[in-house]
Amino acid sequence: MKPDRRTTDDGDVRRQGRLAVLGMLTLGIMVLAGCGGSEGGSSASAVPTSMAQQVANQAQAASTPQTPSANQPYTDLIAYSTNASGGLAASQVTEKAAVMHYQWSSGSTTVNYTTTTGHLTAMDLKSGAPEATMSYVAYTAPSTNGTPRPVTFVYNGGPGSSSIWLRLGSFAPTRVATTDPQLNGTSWPNFPLVNNTESLIDTTDLVFIDPPGTGLSEAVLPNTNQTYWNTDADANIMRDFIVRYLNVNARSSSPIYLYGESYGTPRTDILALALESAGVHLTGITLQSSILNYFADAIEAVAITGSTDQLALETDTLSGYMPGYAAVAAYYNQVSPPPVNQALYALRSEAFVTANYNLFKNYSLYWTLSQLGAPNFAGPPNFPPTWLERVWSAESGLTLPALQGYFNVNPFNLTLVLGSTIGRYDGRVSLPNSDPRLQTDGDPSDILISQPFTNALATQMPDYLGYTAPNATYMPLNDAIIEVWDFSHGGQPLPDTIPDLLGALKLNPQLKVLAENGFHDLATPFFNTEKQLARLKTVQGLNPNLQVNFFQGGHMIYLDDVARPQMKTDLANFYRGKPIAGALTLATLPQPWADEAPAGTPTSEAVAAAAP
Repeated sequence: MKPDRRTTDDGDVRRQGRLAVLGMLTLGIMVLAGCGGSEGGSSASAVPTSMAQQVANQAQAASTPQTPSANQPYTDLIAYSTNASGGLAASQVTEKAAVMHYQWSSGSTTVNYTTTTGHLTAMDLKSGAPEATMSYVAYTAPSTNGTPRPVTFVYNGGPGSSSIWLRLGSFAPTRVATTDPQLNGTSWPNFPLVNNTESLIDTTDLVFIDPPGTGLSEAVLPNTNQTYWNTDADANIMRDFIVRYLNVNARSSSPIYLYGESYGTPRTDILALALESAGVHLTGITLQSSILNYFADAIEAVAITGSTDQLALETDTLSGYMPGYAAVAAYYNQVSPPPVNQALYALRSEAFVTANYNLFKNYSLYWTLSQLGAPNFAGPPNFPPTWLERVWSAESGLTLPALQGYFNVNPFNLTLVLGSTIGRYDGRVSLPNSDPRLQTDGDPSDILISQPFTNALATQMPDYLGYTAPNATYMPLNDAIIEVWDFSHGGQPLPDTIPDLLGALKLNPQLKVLAENGFHDLATPFFNTEKQLARLKTVQGLNPNLQVNFFQGGHMIYLDDVARPQMKTDLANFYRGKPIAGALTLATLPQPWADEAPAGTPTSEAVAAAAP
């Protein structure tokens, strides 16, 4: 593993550097529940009689205080389906769960906690009709000061992903001990489960949710799983699950947080507005590894729509990806001189792409198509001449080969390190092109975790969580979902969720927002996130409690052993309402791209979709 160059004061340097660079640019460039540990339960009111009685019985059982010796394993005999047409009859639906008790420790801190693993029924907020039986894992602990503990609802993205990646990798009391970013020469694919000293269980309860068609979640007839495979229905079913969890566990008075990763970040923006519109007021949301506006990621836009009609912002995409690419190039010693500080070099890269934005317009179409592996241009490909790349090399610090690897007819993940493929989720993970594993998965950083996490889950579910489902198979990632997912939102073919975030902030001006970013993430690059959140600057009088921070690492930042403790510290401060050292605020974010739409106000379509 290459040495880490991020110093402990990177955040302060980044904030101070940001102010300096902004000044230069201005002058020079013009830039679960049926049980929840000891929590009491209550049933929702507007539900069918049979289900209401069932839930009432389960809630009564859940309110019985449990002791560490009173573990309750559960064998779930239901044959859940994650197929598009899957749907359970309402008579089959139960809200039973396995309940286990453990102790977590880190340093001098010890927490007795409960795991609750099973299903909870999301119900229509108007009719009370059951919509989907959702699998979840909750980690809860008793309050130590007489006030309700925060509860955080956590989910991955995809679309089509269960919550396994965050649950086994980030801040639960146990985690899979990966060796990120190493892949070869390790115990892959059998990484151990270990006590997670960076768990957030000492700060908040954690509820990990699997959307319908993932994990063991299934629609309730007459709905099918595919009913929820679109942007708005997905957010609404997550809203209805959260409302159910809060009601069953009497947690409405708790501080309520959302934590979403990747596609989970646009889901969070929409979900926050949906919850606020339904009268569920949030305390805070965390957006990790964000893609908040699909129009501003031309690679995703073309891949999803199969058309170049959404290429209006391709220059923003080329410019937004380049600082992340430069950070990865630095990892492979293709920056000269080598940066002594990741954060300062990120600022230099951002200033470079901003200064050259107008020149990049000449090459952005060809660059975008090349990243998609579609080099059949209408004419000769247009890429920068060598003399210009030499000038850019001096300005950016990138070596000439690194720049030529970026502006290339082949995708940059194949050109930065000759003879190797670098990871999309984490550019520091690479494999020789001859590695047979690349034949079935072209992303080395996905190979790093996919099988190890699935292997760990096979033993964790029955042994640690006390839950078995012999007639069903847990679905970590359902590839069939993204193939048919309807991304339309707000009357547009793709989601732009900055208006949704703005809508949530207007309904709840006290809402805290934290955006976490990995320098080496080539799936959702950090500069793209900065530029999208900066659109909130266009709203006069808006002063959100927004913080944006950065870490070494990729898309799943928490896999990095240096970044994870820093994330834990920052998140603990976020929950306590304290400023995060060195985090950017709305005022210190760069200006949005000139061709981006203002944040504006949520469209009537977005508001209608959010209404219960």
